[in-house]
Amino acid sequence: MAHCGRYIQTPQTRRELLRQAVCGFGGFALAGLVGDKAFASVVPGMAGKDSLLLPHHRPRAKSVIFLYMDGGPSQVDTFDPKPRLQAENGKPFAMNIEATQFDNIGNTLGSPWKFRRYGQSGLEVSDLFPHVGRHADDLCVVRSMTSPFSEHTNANYFLHTGLGLSGRPSMGAWSSYGLGSLSQDLPGFVVLNGGLIPPGGLECFGSGFLPATHQGSIFKPAGEAVANVQPREATPELQRNKLDLIAQLDQGMRARTGGNSAIEAAIENYELAFRMQSAVPELMDITGESEQTKSLYGLDSDFAPTRTYAMQCLLARRLVERGVRFIELTCPAIGGNDRWDQHANLRTSHESNARAVDQPIAGLLADLKRRGMLDETLVIWGAEFGRTPFAQGTNGRDHNPFGFSMWMAGGGVQGGMTLGQTDEYGYKAIERPLEIHDLHATMLHLLGVDHTRLTVPFGGREMRLTDVHGHVINEVLA
Repeated sequence: MAHCGRYIQTPQTRRELLRQAVCGFGGFALAGLVGDKAFASVVPGMAGKDSLLLPHHRPRAKSVIFLYMDGGPSQVDTFDPKPRLQAENGKPFAMNIEATQFDNIGNTLGSPWKFRRYGQSGLEVSDLFPHVGRHADDLCVVRSMTSPFSEHTNANYFLHTGLGLSGRPSMGAWSSYGLGSLSQDLPGFVVLNGGLIPPGGLECFGSGFLPATHQGSIFKPAGEAVANVQPREATPELQRNKLDLIAQLDQGMRARTGGNSAIEAAIENYELAFRMQSAVPELMDITGESEQTKSLYGLDSDFAPTRTYAMQCLLARRLVERGVRFIELTCPAIGGNDRWDQHANLRTSHESNARAVDQPIAGLLADLKRRGMLDETLVIWGAEFGRTPFAQGTNGRDHNPFGFSMWMAGGGVQGGMTLGQTDEYGYKAIERPLEIHDLHATMLHLLGVDHTRLTVPFGGREMRLTDVHGHVINEVLA
């Protein structure tokens, strides 16, 4: 029939529907059988053709926890000691200086903190991270990361999505899209918001051109964990009836328009939200955790930001246990600090930031290890760039994308090692320089995915997380 100049196909009769769909009923049974293992869909483009979501090769990790240090910790004050920097503290900087973000260049600035060797590996870690240092033999520290961006927003988009502009899917969304979720009742990609959403906003966690079901779901570690997830009806039956009506209306629209991915995503999100109404309160209820475990993470700390991050780390472990594929933790808000972005007051602010996250991160590593979960959980620590080895003003450090440190642990990564090297001042990567694309390729490889084959058609070509770049960092693989 014609309506407003558009043609809408006449609905099928029940007889026609049964005749055309009879061969597909077996598919419903198959979906029920495989659905308990991986709650995912068919992905066009993966492995070069439509296929059920299966890894390309044997995965070493089932989940990823990304400990995002918003703002850029200083590599020369954390995991990359430089004796020459200390020896020339206060002197004019001896290397040629690239353009900086704020062009307020001071003298060489040695680290206020000492470095100590930890574990059998003798890995050097700053006194900012004494708790994490005790897990040195589990850490693979990459000291030669680079980025093409020195401004937070573009660098954050690049770190999260592989492109320095908004609109591309986050690495968490790609992980969910490529492998689905191991949980029926929780999203495949969860962001634990400690209080600081990064420059670039929620698009850092977005799904871009992937279905909206793969975008990051924001959970808070206290209060109402997920906005509007609580039932709005008096009984579960009324809530179920309401969702069934919404689904019926959506299905009718889909039939009239010939299929629409946005409508499909809306239906799936409604259903997931319904299941989350019972799963999220259970996740957040930590009364069953022992006092020893709570203390291990730092939930009894006298520093409120430590307690906040401790809850995030504990929830990260609980999310991994429940099958969530990718978990990202943002930093807690600390009064007087601007994230890890210390353009001034380096000592005071870096110490506060480290105090907030050091014990909780160490607690997470210890708890995962004692439960036998670290081998299958890839933990990544890092930020969008590092800091300059010379001062901004007198007591700060500017942005430095030319050489900075990140570390990985668990999930098929060798522990107790470093890879790459910066120059004698910690300014630029001079040995085995690596890109964020390489980190993404390695992360997907450890999840069992070939980054060159996880693609989706968009804008006239096959798109992937690593674009046309990236290589697996084979040296770090166990």
